Amino acid sequence: MDYGFDQLLERERSDSLKWRKYGRDVLPMWVADMDFRSPEPVIQALRARVEQGVLGYPFEPLPELIESVTRYLLKHHGWQVAPEAIVLLPGLIPAFNVACRAFAQPGDGVLLQVPTYPPLLQCSKNAGLSRDEAFLTRDASGAYEIDWDSFEKAIHPRSRVLLLSNPHNPLGRVFRREELTRIAEHCLRNELTIVSDEIHCDLVFRGHRHTCIAMLSPEVEARTITLMSPSKAFNLAGLKMAFAVIPNAALRQKFLAARADMLPSPNLFGCVAMQAAYNEGEPWLRALVEYLEANRDFLVDFVRRSLPGVQMTAPEGTYLAWMDCRGAGIPGNPTAFFLEHARVALSPGESFGRGGEGFVRLNFGCPRALLSEGLERMRQALERRR
Repeated sequence: MDYGFDQLLERERSDSLKWRKYGRDVLPMWVADMDFRSPEPVIQALRARVEQGVLGYPFEPLPELIESVTRYLLKHHGWQVAPEAIVLLPGLIPAFNVACRAFAQPGDGVLLQVPTYPPLLQCSKNAGLSRDEAFLTRDASGAYEIDWDSFEKAIHPRSRVLLLSNPHNPLGRVFRREELTRIAEHCLRNELTIVSDEIHCDLVFRGHRHTCIAMLSPEVEARTITLMSPSKAFNLAGLKMAFAVIPNAALRQKFLAARADMLPSPNLFGCVAMQAAYNEGEPWLRALVEYLEANRDFLVDFVRRSLPGVQMTAPEGTYLAWMDCRGAGIPGNPTAFFLEHARVALSPGESFGRGGEGFVRLNFGCPRALLSEGLERMRQALERRR
């Protein structure tokens, strides 16, 4: 079935953050927002809910929605989760921050693997915590691996929480089970609470498999808060919905206490969209992942052939490409260079923390024609520079 992923949508005149931040002559390939129409079952469910005409408070804990979430987790990830373990949320970013406040006190440490998603970097500052950084390093082929010596040294007596990104943003790594096991062993040994951002878990390409870190063992599950959402996989980010999986009752109560009166549940339409996506969106999602994988392969080939001095390793998941521009002879910041000379907006590598200088993040979740146009603009800008 054709889901219209090649269709060029009119977003310049909409309220899109992605398309309105820069001038109309700029092709935006920065924020993690895909340029695809959301699944039709989701749109139909939202339309039907609007037609009811009454938009009052939803009944919580929304048992039908919780059932959809637990059924989806079992079918797609093999994870049997009790309904009471699900905590509905309006987004992952506030959940990171609530978790840090719940399980660490000012002066304690938060462990991260850098470079990483910028809002994760901000959590420590927001809560008055120290940031304990472990490095993800590149091997001879350019692929990123965990620097275990750095990881071990980054854990201090003050460390209380690990903020994990898997699949990793911006690197596109899907951590292997043995890597996650070793991470978990360190966390158990040092009594760290694991807060795992798994928002891209349904966007994994062939040859790779997502493992929920909480599924490694009962001991790991008891120390883990897993954060998920259909917002990336089903392109629903503007509806602000997510959930935490917290099987340990004591851990869950601490999290709930920290969020009290500050962090609400998702809005009504977010709940409707989540349920429709998980109940009826699977065919659309399968087709999307195939399209994204083809986009990824097109991108990798174009960079290799036509962007001299730019290097990248094929992402294993997500729709985000991490591109090393340090060998391209670009003066100054590559994000500023491509914005000025190619009129392409990319995410600046330095915003992802140490190890991001000289890199850009490119969003390839768009019709192939847009991806091709953006890359061609970048090629021409580098050619003019030479």
